Amino acid sequence: MIFAEESVITLGGKKGWSKIQKMDGVVYGTGRYGYESIVLDTNKRVAEDTSDLLLDFEEKLVIDQTGNYTVEENKLLNSTSSKMGKGAGLSRGKGGIRLSGANGSLFGSTGSTGSFLIEFWLCPSIAENGEMVFSWRSSRTEDNYPLYQMISAGFYNNHLQWRFTNVFQDYRQNGGLIELASYKTMIPNVWTHHSISYDQDSGLLEYRIDGKLEDMKYVTTNGKEMGGYIYSPILGVPADIEICPSYTGRIDDFHIQRKAESASSTALRYDSYKKDGGRFVTEPILVGLSSVLQKIDAITTEPAQTDVVLYARAGDNYFNWTDTEPAWVPVANHQQIENVKGKYFQVAVDLYTDGNGSKTPSVTQLDLHYTAASAPLPPFTLIAEPGNGQVTLTWSYSVDDSAGGYYVYYGERPGEYLGREAVQGTSPVNVGNTAKVTISGLKNGKIYYFAVATYSNQDERIVGSLSKEVYARPLRK
Repeated sequence: MIFAEESVITLGGKKGWSKIQKMDGVVYGTGRYGYESIVLDTNKRVAEDTSDLLLDFEEKLVIDQTGNYTVEENKLLNSTSSKMGKGAGLSRGKGGIRLSGANGSLFGSTGSTGSFLIEFWLCPSIAENGEMVFSWRSSRTEDNYPLYQMISAGFYNNHLQWRFTNVFQDYRQNGGLIELASYKTMIPNVWTHHSISYDQDSGLLEYRIDGKLEDMKYVTTNGKEMGGYIYSPILGVPADIEICPSYTGRIDDFHIQRKAESASSTALRYDSYKKDGGRFVTEPILVGLSSVLQKIDAITTEPAQTDVVLYARAGDNYFNWTDTEPAWVPVANHQQIENVKGKYFQVAVDLYTDGNGSKTPSVTQLDLHYTAASAPLPPFTLIAEPGNGQVTLTWSYSVDDSAGGYYVYYGERPGEYLGREAVQGTSPVNVGNTAKVTISGLKNGKIYYFAVATYSNQDERIVGSLSKEVYARPLRK
């Protein structure tokens, strides 16, 4: 006889991912055959201690995640075609976002700015002259003379150009104007990361695209890093800032911070996916006592240098499980699994990006192949012989090779085996691997009903169906 039945549990695919307990660094996406899959979450920007402004465009209502700025007007549309996270801002050249800064914010205060960084992801639909991505206009007084001030970023000859006018105190060259322009030509419908950074300790003003230096200038009296006086940026009357006031395309993760470019944050800024990857864990899945996980067939997509790593564990009671106990067993896709056995299965999957943080693997479906213990067949015959305060039961052994022993059920009503008075114990009584037993301690003159079930030699908790019912009335003869 065959002891185990082979079965398959499918997660994902056509049925979807209904048994997921935890997702960390992963989200739902589109995988093989167009089915819903699980992929790495994009490396969306989060506010830091030094953040002055953050627009992440993750929700329809655009707000500053730092709380330093108020959105006074927003003409951008929401786009799901983003670079980081799940959303981006879409501008159609009809106005963007206008924000006012609270007192203490970079553009909501008067005086020295200190070090700062302005950065964002940009995907222009066109890159025509006059397209403006950022604008701030104000004025300040220097030596009793009013000075017009402006900071802007706009397109000129397919290049993005930053202009700082009368921003740096005592700077008189070129009429107080400092320009930094990209060496790289802007290509429509391609995402690029832009950052303009000023370091108050060195006077270095530099412009980078995708982390690569495009243009720079030491805002010092000698134009060098050493030996000159540093011109400090001084902002005048607080004024609103405008993002995408006349721009056509998408923008994502607009961020201002009160410190200069940081090498430690480069990975966060330019990698599409986190280098430490992500994980999802299924719920504990009920499969049956003494079930054995044989293999996992995972339908995945793994671009070059990416990885999908499978783990499994099992047990009879998941209520006392922790993140690490019982221990996770590494599993090779499509390969035989050893020593994963229990009433419940649980699977964990780690996803890893490539070395550039630019690609994600996907998991479309998991097929869990396992063998479940079959309940053994009951005895075919059962005979009851009454005696003085007892009944002797005899039966034929089960023809099932998986039989390990027998339970005797007894009671005072047909089909209700709730007996308690027998010397052998309450119903059901485990009589072991025998085909005859005498149930004693019964009352003479009372009718009793009996049935026998076979249990598995693998686990006494795996019990088959009941035999036919018999009855007997103990009498003193």
